[in-house]
Order: sequence, then structure tokens, then C-alpha cells
Amino acid sequence: MLEFNQQTPGADGRMLYLEGFGGDTSNAAVAAARAGASVAYVTAVGRDEAGARFIDFWRGEGIDTSAVLERSGQPTASYVVTHGKDGHAFLYYRAGSAASFYAPADVPTELIANAKILFASGISQGISNSAADAVFHAIDIARAAGVRVAYDTNYRPRLWPKARAAAVMHAAVAHADIALPSLEDAVTLTGLTRPSDIVDFYLRMGPSIVVLKLGAQGALLGTADGQVAIPPHPCTPIDGTGAGDTFCGSFLARLLAGDTPLLACQYAGAAAAIKTEGYGAVAPMPRAAKVMAALGRAT
Repeated sequence: MLEFNQQTPGADGRMLYLEGFGGDTSNAAVAAARAGASVAYVTAVGRDEAGARFIDFWRGEGIDTSAVLERSGQPTASYVVTHGKDGHAFLYYRAGSAASFYAPADVPTELIANAKILFASGISQGISNSAADAVFHAIDIARAAGVRVAYDTNYRPRLWPKARAAAVMHAAVAHADIALPSLEDAVTLTGLTRPSDIVDFYLRMGPSIVVLKLGAQGALLGTADGQVAIPPHPCTPIDGTGAGDTFCGSFLARLLAGDTPLLACQYAGAAAAIKTEGYGAVAPMPRAAKVMAALGRAT
């Protein structure tokens, strides 16, 4: 979704907005690419100026856009980010967007079957019934081909009721190898409040790796070997837009690079923290060299 991120008012008092690129799975794709992974993106955009700019942007990031559909009469979605004393807030314009018309027949079977990890989110399923079905179809293709599945709940109450969201998302998580919920989502979807209980809840559903994102408190990693707290990486945040997506993409990229889940979490936490020090979902996302330097690791 095309992003308009609120900035400090100009000298004449008018509010200014920084244009950028957003959308949770797009953000994660960019983060994974900047962390060194080979990435392909599956979506639909409008056959419009915004859609064309997105495709150019993804290609500039080294992302394979061969499966990105361009559709006439269905616009590319957009959103506005505002900032206040309680943090950032969103105003979305995605009803009737090209992505919301995505359907199972649009899913690229061969591309997914040849991947190492398929990543999807609750927003991917919440934008429409056909998109929800498309994600389930993609998961079926991945599992049949031995491709690992990763899933971020990313619950948005404006998209669908809590009960339906929980049922659909948890059905997807039950077929995932890696679950990446955030604390706020998980409290809403599960009714649990203790992070350790939430991690256990998702591990029992089937994933072998669960990472509960805790925002400023870091993350909690859960595997069959137990749970490990990941302390937050020091930062001076000004905009949390896309931080969780940065974590997801970075974490998956580092798993593919051979890191243990613990090392991948540490990298992802640092990448997400660095991202919050700039405005916009993707512009401040760091590349691998910067994250490794922040962690004191060799590239």
C-alpha cells in the first residue's frame, strides 16, 4: 500500500506527509531482501501509477516480481500514518483494491513449490474471503512441496470481527512451521495475557518455532527446547511503522542463512529497533552490514 507518513508541520503550519511504500508482507519482503535473502513477492496491484511505482521499487530491492499481477479498474491501496502522544495510528484506503480481489486461482504453484519459506499474515487473509482462501491454497501447495510456512497474525480489527479472525488465523497457524504473533494480537485472539502462556498456546497448535514480538520489551522465543527471552536492542524510536514486519522478514532471512532461531531473533530485534529510528515503513530498514555492526558480528 502506498504510504503517506505524517511529518512535523511546515513553517506555514500545514501538515506534511512523507510518501513511501508499505503493506505488512511487502515490508517483510523488503526486510528479508535487505538481510540478504532471495525473495519473490506474490500480490496484485492496480494498473496505475502507484502499482507501477511499487513494481519498480520491489525490483530495485532485488525482489522477484514475476508473480505480481497488474489489474485495471482495481486500484493500488494506500494508507496514512499519523503520530501522537499514544504512538502511531493508521487510516487505510484498501477497500476494493487489486490485492483484495486476489483468489486461489491466482496463486503461482510452481513459484511457491520451489521456495524455501512461504510467509503470509493475518492481513493477507483479512482483506477479503477470496484472499483468505488464496492463502490457505498457498499453504497447501507449500506443505505438499516440503516448503516451510511462516505466519504473522497481524490482527486488524477494522478488517474483520475478532472471533472470525481468530478462527481463520489459528487454522493457518495450525499448518505453519513458524508463528510470529505480536503480544497485542495474541492477547486479543487467545484471551491469554502472560507471554509464556501465549508462546505455549501457539507451540501446541503445531509450529516448531514461535516468536512472540513484545515491542519495546524485545521478544520471547519458544521451541521444543524451551523459551528464551530476547532483550530489546537499544534505540531511540520515532516511528514504529513496519517494525514488526522488519522483525519477521529479518528473522526468516537469517534462518535461511543458517542462523539458529536465537541468533536470528537477535538479528531481527536489532533490525526492527534500527528501523524505528526513522520515518516510514521501509525507508529506515537497515541492510545486513548495519545490523551486523550494531550486533558486533562479522558480516
